[in-house]
Amino acid sequence: MTQHTLSAAQQLDANDRFAAYRNEFYIPEETIYMDGNSLGLLSKRAERTLYKLLESWKTLGIDGWTEGEHPWFYMSETIGEKMAPLVGGAAAEVIATGSTTTNLHQLVSTFYKPVGNKTKILADELNFPSDIYALKSQLRLKDYDADTHLIQVASRDGRFLDEDMIIEAMTEDVALIVLPAVLYRSGQVLDMEKLSKAANDRNIPIGFDLCHSVGSVEHSLHDWGADFAFWCTYKHLNGGPGSVGGLFIHEKNFGKAPGLAGWFGSKKEAQFDMDHTMDPAIDSGAYQIGTPHVLSLAPVIGSLEMFEELGMAAIRERSLKLTGYMLELIDQELSEAGFTIGNPLDETRGGHLLLEHAEAARICKALKKDGVIPDFRAPNGIRLAPVALYNTYEDIWHTVQKLKTIMNEKRYEQFENKRSVVA
Repeated sequence: MTQHTLSAAQQLDANDRFAAYRNEFYIPEETIYMDGNSLGLLSKRAERTLYKLLESWKTLGIDGWTEGEHPWFYMSETIGEKMAPLVGGAAAEVIATGSTTTNLHQLVSTFYKPVGNKTKILADELNFPSDIYALKSQLRLKDYDADTHLIQVASRDGRFLDEDMIIEAMTEDVALIVLPAVLYRSGQVLDMEKLSKAANDRNIPIGFDLCHSVGSVEHSLHDWGADFAFWCTYKHLNGGPGSVGGLFIHEKNFGKAPGLAGWFGSKKEAQFDMDHTMDPAIDSGAYQIGTPHVLSLAPVIGSLEMFEELGMAAIRERSLKLTGYMLELIDQELSEAGFTIGNPLDETRGGHLLLEHAEAARICKALKKDGVIPDFRAPNGIRLAPVALYNTYEDIWHTVQKLKTIMNEKRYEQFENKRSVVA
């Protein structure tokens, strides 16, 4: 059992090789940032590569497409190659492009091929709403009733999913499976290997939303046999608000025509032939639709350098240590405060914790007033994310102490128990 004192927390930080990486980031003054699972902080490296790309535009003009340190024409592929180790994919299987939901639309358009009685899409009832909106709209585009053709596996407790229940729902009428890798509220990490094997055995294409897992947990998508995956880069990858997303296409699916075709999905050497018959890239590059968003890709280049240096195994190990330490402190200091732990207590938890409380919205407001940035999730969730690259044990110690004071003194009562427009 770890000693739960400030000096003990400071000693843990002093012995931690990650401590130097905190200096790579801009930490808001007099703030403990615990919301990196919603928006990661700006790093000095990301800032530097953004300025480099601005400079290439400034000095090279249109020649920036093929010249300079980071030629724009190839940026999506080169960043994809850097992201590939984070998801357990080969370089050709990963591309930096689009956004979470546009990439999902692209992938469903490609892999959802209803035939005969095999017409349904399998998802779950705890997934992030945007994914469900996209799946329903894709069903409507094919004139199917989303109420009957979207299967959403139920949760027994409103927090977690049971992989065996999901597998039981992989029936003969299912044409596609889309699931989260990490549940956005509870932080549960699904057994993607088990689910992929079950789907493969039943010849059902399966894909995963990695938005809350990429950069915080390890993946082996290629070895697991997942057909596809998609993710954002602005949470644990610290690419900046609205930064370009990513997608994975297993090499077994190379050559499959993308459902949504666009010019930048062409083979590089053929793109400027201007032929009206598309000659698509053979790999994940085929799934690009439009011109790369160069200035939104730029910060991701710098951010990924730190993931290359440290490796996902070390990042995951530190993440588990930080969340484990926070759970110990919560158990010791907040046992009488009326909180329920809403995340897994074992290593099936992702990079954030969930505290449930009837007064969650106003508690989050009180935390922000005291300099802690949390994240509220309706109806009663407080998400706290001690991020491996920049949060410290001391951050965690102070966060729990501030929360204890807020609860003991009922400071939250001065706020309305209602979320802000952006929660």
